[in-house]
Amino acid sequence: MPPPRPPSPNPLSEAWPEGVGRHVLARTDSTNAEALRLAPSLSAPAWIMAREQFAGRGRRGRDWAMPAGNFAGTLVLRSPGGVAAAQLSFVAALALYDALADACGPAARMAIKWPNDVLLNGGKVAGILLESAGSGQGMGAVAVGIGVNLAAAPGSGQVEPGAVTPVSVLAETGHAVAPEDFLDLLAPAFARWLAQMQTYGFAPIRHAWLARAARLGEPILARTGATERRGIFEGIDDSGALILRTPAGPQMIPAADVFFGG
Repeated sequence: MPPPRPPSPNPLSEAWPEGVGRHVLARTDSTNAEALRLAPSLSAPAWIMAREQFAGRGRRGRDWAMPAGNFAGTLVLRSPGGVAAAQLSFVAALALYDALADACGPAARMAIKWPNDVLLNGGKVAGILLESAGSGQGMGAVAVGIGVNLAAAPGSGQVEPGAVTPVSVLAETGHAVAPEDFLDLLAPAFARWLAQMQTYGFAPIRHAWLARAARLGEPILARTGATERRGIFEGIDDSGALILRTPAGPQMIPAADVFFGG
């Protein structure tokens, strides 16, 4: 069983996090792009959500389809408070897991596929994309983009061969969740996990993530460009890199696409 999440009141009635902006747009190209455009004018973190997104994108420049009723939102942070972007990805995954658990109910089977795709009943229901805008020697702003198949999922023909089949909250659970209502679950969850990271470091985030990890201890395939490595998924290290046990010994993989079945 996953360890307890950070202390909080009833998530379904939890207040919006103090000092965090909330912008709901009728339409935009990409909530990440909009967030980075807004970042220079913001003095505090803010969520940007769009009811319609027409040029969304996923990891490695892939298109992210957004049928009506799905969630597209981005948290923009002018400064992540000393949190590395790679580790912030795990904070986002835990927050998304919690928000989806609240939306889907206790019967839903959920897990996190490395590094930050959330699975519902074995199918991909959500994804996360982090993008940053540099400033000086460091990261001036980071956009934590989150897409969730609340109402509908793309067809299996729209994903690459071997990828996890997309699913939606509505089809898997029968729960109709409005995007604005989902944002009201996600924002407090993110604030809780980020506060824990900033207070205690990555160790409790790593522990909580591993308790929710999909296919831990099982064979997987990790693909980076044209390089493929097969082995047993043993966990993540202190930076969030995947630990893969292979015949040649353990390998630490900081970035890859993961496929199940080894």
